[in-house]
Amino acid sequence: MSVQSQSDPQPTLSIFDAVTIMVGIVVGIGIFKTPSLIAANVGSEAAFLGVWVAGGLVTLIGALCYAELAAAHPHAGGEYHFLGRAYGRPVAVLFGWARGSVIQTGAIAAVAFVLGDYAAQIVPLGPYGPAIYAAAAIIVLTGLNVAGTIQSKTLQIAVTFIEVGLIAAIIVWGLLGSAGGAVPAATTAPPSAALGLAMIFVLLTYGGWNEAAYLSGELRDPGRNMVRVLLIGTGVLVALYLAANAALLAILGLDGLRGSQAVATDMMRRVAGESGAIVVSLAIVVAALSTLNATIFTGARVYFAMARDITLLPRVGEWDERGRAPANGLIAQGAVALLLVVLGAASRDGFQAMVDYSAPVFWAFLLLVGLALPILRWREPDRVLPFKVPLYPLTPALFCLTCLYMLHASLAYTGKGALIGLGVVLAGLPLLLFQSRLAAPGDAQPLPSADPAARGTPAQPALVQPGER
Repeated sequence: MSVQSQSDPQPTLSIFDAVTIMVGIVVGIGIFKTPSLIAANVGSEAAFLGVWVAGGLVTLIGALCYAELAAAHPHAGGEYHFLGRAYGRPVAVLFGWARGSVIQTGAIAAVAFVLGDYAAQIVPLGPYGPAIYAAAAIIVLTGLNVAGTIQSKTLQIAVTFIEVGLIAAIIVWGLLGSAGGAVPAATTAPPSAALGLAMIFVLLTYGGWNEAAYLSGELRDPGRNMVRVLLIGTGVLVALYLAANAALLAILGLDGLRGSQAVATDMMRRVAGESGAIVVSLAIVVAALSTLNATIFTGARVYFAMARDITLLPRVGEWDERGRAPANGLIAQGAVALLLVVLGAASRDGFQAMVDYSAPVFWAFLLLVGLALPILRWREPDRVLPFKVPLYPLTPALFCLTCLYMLHASLAYTGKGALIGLGVVLAGLPLLLFQSRLAAPGDAQPLPSADPAARGTPAQPALVQPGER
């Protein structure tokens, strides 16, 4: 029996606390971008709303699987740790490479493009305006983080309220306001419609549920309460997203959504005029700046951890004591993100290009994490499970099948960015093979949370303190 140290997470969270945290982690700026991309890939209003319900069910199933893994194998490394235990250190290190070079940098560029799309609604800069704003934001915020700017937890909480407030405003204006007449229903599906691609954008908007599952380590009586938290939290998220999208649909219609680059701005322009559109755009830009800053901040810790585990990248892992930040990791991350912005600028939609780039890699490793659950149960039959996934083995089987379908969809329906992302991951294989000859077993370093909820600045070159999840 293991003894819980004082630095380990303590079971202090109530059901209400955990649900609030889960909703705060998941709700982000994606809801202000993805509805137009989802509308472009469904054939009817019913399908448009139905995919949000389906996304909620997938979120619940995945979170239940993650909750068992997190409770049975508590570790700051998260997926890195699960993959290492199930498949060995090489797979974990490859995940670290993929997370640092594809998943995290893709997320940074995607958030930057959302910022750029809405900033361009305020001050247009031509066809490349969103990319210019995205690149400028990455450069400025990376520089501030290199200088050691202190992260503000109060600011992040305030931004969460801004995001939820904006969604509430969309719901109220959309369901109670008037667009000056009935919106005609879409009569035909676009030729490029693909339900699998629509689900990619839906589940991207629900992103963060895997981080919410780590609450099991700090929840009172997790064996009984974790299912309640995930059921209630998922229900709240589905209701919130359904109401927001129903409001957008009521004002813009399915065809209007398909043609929009900034759905919240276009909706407010119809119901509140140009001044309302500018106010909403400005609020979303502020929220996107904060989210981007948090993503850059935590993402650099991924580079820092990766460099400590892959000794061929020593300079990237250096810690700058003056700025109290992994300066070289920040610079490397910023450089890769800027290259991705250039890639996105050459496409029709920069945000979608970033999803193309990272989605196949993300779903491939998520499938491996799902398979790790039965593997670890079989390999460690005597391990105490503080929380057991309900309806085992049906629940993890459904999750793995969903991941397999999403992996197929991300390869079948995305553009050339998917091949670039896979190529970057494969480029890490020679590095991994050479590294495995140099490193001793058990040297792996944990990766930090990539979620913007991990806000604190480490006082020393430690990545994630116990209990930060």
